[in-house]
Amino acid sequence: MSRHPFDPEFTALPRTIPVFPLTGVLLLPGGRLPLNVFEPRYLHMVQDALAADRMIGMIQPQAEEQEGAPPALYRTGCAGRIVSFSETDDGRYLITLSGICRFDVGEEIATTRGYRRVVPSWQPYAADLAEEQPPALDRARLMKAVEGYFKAQGLSADWDAIKGTPDGRLLVALSMVCPFGPAEKQALLEAASPTRRAETLIALMEMAAITPPSAEDPSSARH
Repeated sequence: MSRHPFDPEFTALPRTIPVFPLTGVLLLPGGRLPLNVFEPRYLHMVQDALAADRMIGMIQPQAEEQEGAPPALYRTGCAGRIVSFSETDDGRYLITLSGICRFDVGEEIATTRGYRRVVPSWQPYAADLAEEQPPALDRARLMKAVEGYFKAQGLSADWDAIKGTPDGRLLVALSMVCPFGPAEKQALLEAASPTRRAETLIALMEMAAITPPSAEDPSSARH
């Protein structure tokens, strides 16, 4: 998967980033994530990101938010760059993030605009900005797992498009859009390599194909 010409160099990644905690939502390097933003604090976050480096960190909270007590965050998230942006007449922002690089959460910084900001540790994930080699993928096993998973979950698919998608892009797309639970999404995010992510994805699909589908699909991101 080749880098986009507007992606930052690793040494130019920001020292702090705003974070957008969303349960069950996954962004991976090389992926595209559409977001429908309407809460005032996250409208502020988008405004500030657009005025700066256009970077937002997507991360999952470890619990539901309680009144006056922001939830702890998972250790690892993924930063994305705003690559498209539009306003709606009812006061929402529609944005698309392009996944750039994963990060580990360091210090959290106090803010005055309602959203959260952290000092990210980029170093463990420097390879995310390198020219990526295709994963060592058992394509036949993956396709069998995808077919079984989609059937069990009652999902439809454009099979011609899936079969024609290169391995790396298919791995990112399936990991992001399939309605796995938060722990499974986190496992896919934290996989040490694309090959390890492929192995995890196949295992999750094979296990899910023999269990009932979840009642809630977290793939539509609104906040």
